[in-house]
Amino acid sequence: MSSESQSPSESPLSHERQAASGEFDGLAAIVTGGASGIGLATARMLVSRGARVAVLDPATPPPDASVEAFVCDVANDASVVGAVAAAIQSLGGLDVLVNNAGIGAQGTVEENGDDEWRRCLEVNVLGIVRVSRAALPALRLSANAAVVNTCSAAAVIGLPRRALYSATKGAVLALTRAMAADHLVEGIRVNCVNPGTADTPWVGRLLDQAADPAAERLALVARQPQGRLVSADEVAAAICYLAGPLAGSTTGTDLIVDGGLVGLRLPPRTS
Repeated sequence: MSSESQSPSESPLSHERQAASGEFDGLAAIVTGGASGIGLATARMLVSRGARVAVLDPATPPPDASVEAFVCDVANDASVVGAVAAAIQSLGGLDVLVNNAGIGAQGTVEENGDDEWRRCLEVNVLGIVRVSRAALPALRLSANAAVVNTCSAAAVIGLPRRALYSATKGAVLALTRAMAADHLVEGIRVNCVNPGTADTPWVGRLLDQAADPAAERLALVARQPQGRLVSADEVAAAICYLAGPLAGSTTGTDLIVDGGLVGLRLPPRTS
């Protein structure tokens, strides 16, 4: 075997090719919940690194000629099957799936009714199941297949009045690891990101529901050890790392992007 030949242990995407082109050159990606916030930031970052990208969302994303958009409700299997098939056909295949679609909920176990529990589980957990199920046949054909699920720091720490939301994200974390175990033999890596409180339209809508949105925002910022909310671009960068060929040996893990919320215990700020 010559020195130019690829050894069995090397990534399918050679270091030479990575250096000569964008990390995602030639790769196709689907991002759910891609009309705003973390999803839109991820879609745009993937495009900037060479990927062909389709976003799936009930809403139409802002005009962007570099990103294809397909209307999709992840809580409806027929909608998912149709949108994923259309996206894959348009992209000419699929290498990366970012399961980012999700909704929030506030309350204790007493405060959220059964309908709210069902709706949140339908979107946050079963939505990942439906989209992944529809995408797996195409992912199996890729030499660089990766799935990244958007989880949350709420999956691993207890936060007040987040019982329902935390339960769904705990399920996403467990699902990510189980999927990684199931599909590693097929060459499909599965990971998740655990954002802390991110400064996104989704968080803004939650704040708007509070009695005093300004005070609630200050409280969220105050609990962040770094003294500010996480940005959508910071989470997107973590997603792109996990999705990229350079992370070829990373699977079944969760990458925390939370400004120190989970792991740090700092003295109270004095100013």
